[in-house]
Amino acid sequence: MSQMQTYHLQVVIEVDEDGKYVATCPALQGCYAQGDTFEEALVNIRDVIEMCLEELREEKKEIDLRYPKVVGIKSVEVNL
Repeated sequence: MSQMQTYHLQVVIEVDEDGKYVATCPALQGCYAQGDTFEEALVNIRDVIEMCLEELREEKKEIDLRYPKVVGIKSVEVNL
């Protein structure tokens, strides 16, 4: 049996054009989920992250979650 390990991952949650909350985990390629609420999207992305990590572990691939790392979000005003 494999040893449990705790991972700390950044998640980005946005609202799409249909009002759905879309959550992505930048450190895991193709790892995304959605929900009708912020909280539902967060629960769903947790489940998807678990599945992605389990798949990497089963395939004996390295799990290196240091990058890409979200360092900030800022609104920028642009005049044309």
